Amino acid sequence: MSHDNHQHNHSHGHDHGHHTTSNKKVLFFSFLLITFFMVVEAVGGFLTNSLALISDAGHMLSDAAALGLSLLAFKIGERQATYSKTYGYRRVEIIAAFINGLTLIIISLYIFYEAFQRFIEPPNVSASMMIIAFIGLVVNIVVAWMLMRGDSQENLNIRSALLHVLGDLLGSIGAIVAGILILLFGWDIADPIASVIVAILIVISGIRVTKDSIHILMEGKPTNINVEEVKSKLMELPGIDDVHDFHIWSITSEFPALSCHLVVDNTVDRDKILIQANKLLKKHFSISHSTLQIEGINLHIKNDCNDCSPS
Repeated sequence: MSHDNHQHNHSHGHDHGHHTTSNKKVLFFSFLLITFFMVVEAVGGFLTNSLALISDAGHMLSDAAALGLSLLAFKIGERQATYSKTYGYRRVEIIAAFINGLTLIIISLYIFYEAFQRFIEPPNVSASMMIIAFIGLVVNIVVAWMLMRGDSQENLNIRSALLHVLGDLLGSIGAIVAGILILLFGWDIADPIASVIVAILIVISGIRVTKDSIHILMEGKPTNINVEEVKSKLMELPGIDDVHDFHIWSITSEFPALSCHLVVDNTVDRDKILIQANKLLKKHFSISHSTLQIEGINLHIKNDCNDCSPS
């Protein structure tokens, strides 16, 4: 088998830089804001002896940890590729999202447990607690708005941090609504009911993020790309007879990669086909990191027969 039958082409995507910078900035300011308010709440809770405030500060601590983890992941992810980590450290973002997803599930289970305790023995709600809950709500709304301006749709790491903040935001809304109902009508049961609704929403988000991050860690196909469509588009190029050994995966949430073998007519210009195939992948599917191997028809038939075994 001669080596000239194999040609490789690597095309790397380097358009991730500006996204990362804006994401990092957004995460950093969110982290500062949440951490500052968490300290205020913890001190306030300690001084007023309010368990509700201290537990809300606990929520904020989990938000700060989630934001800090996401921030750290971006920082590590910027490190250059090495001989032992040829894709660099971009995957750290997905590991951070996975940990964030797991902690969302754990937090929601804890809220279910707390709510169960409160169904048995409803708590007393004071007007002062409501004021703090309201300030907490405003802080969370600001942070959520900032995170939504980042790549919360594209980037799983940002999305997982955003879900922590949204869970907290819903918790604040629940606490305020429950507080109003308790103060006006004496419905003590409103507090645990609000908690359960929030916990259900958080557990759904947590499971989704965890599933998405496991899918990427398992080299799963990017959700927005249809494998059959990619293959048929490549087959439409003049001179390509077959596409096989096809693999498509994600390095991180917005960095798809592809490798495959293209079987071509012996008459075609192989360099031209490589350029066309790469252009097509970039234009139609936003895949800028592809490794394509070209094979002649004769070689492909010979290889197929090597694999043949008598049935």
